[in-house]
Amino acid sequence: MIKFVLMVNQQGQTRLSKYYEPVELSRRVALEAVAVRCCLSRSKHQCSFVEYKDFKLVYRQYAALYVVVGITHSENELSIYELIQNFVEVLDKYFSRVSELDIMFSLDSVHIILDEMIQNGHIVETNKSRILAPLVAIDKIADG
Repeated sequence: MIKFVLMVNQQGQTRLSKYYEPVELSRRVALEAVAVRCCLSRSKHQCSFVEYKDFKLVYRQYAALYVVVGITHSENELSIYELIQNFVEVLDKYFSRVSELDIMFSLDSVHIILDEMIQNGHIVETNKSRILAPLVAIDKIADG
């Protein structure tokens, strides 16, 4: 099961956080700090899977952004690694070359994409067209 999804920049600033189980705010800050430190401190030649306390971290770097996913020990790391790739591809398709600014200024759209892909900590959709369908409909209504 997926416990959380984070997007952070190279300075360690969180740009997106989504939790799939309740975590106290004070614990979230500490958890994010440890997860970010753990991923940012690793070289590109090291494995993208890290075990930490009661969960595993799967992360991937795209330009200046890191996508970090916390999972249970029973979850398949490679499937989550591919999920991260799919998530970034969907963001690229929607934003036409996604950047950190797109994430910051269109956070609601990013959350909609993530919600279409993951519900209650489980992957429910990977088809890019189906994931983007609600956003396309919203954009069509907004444009009139």
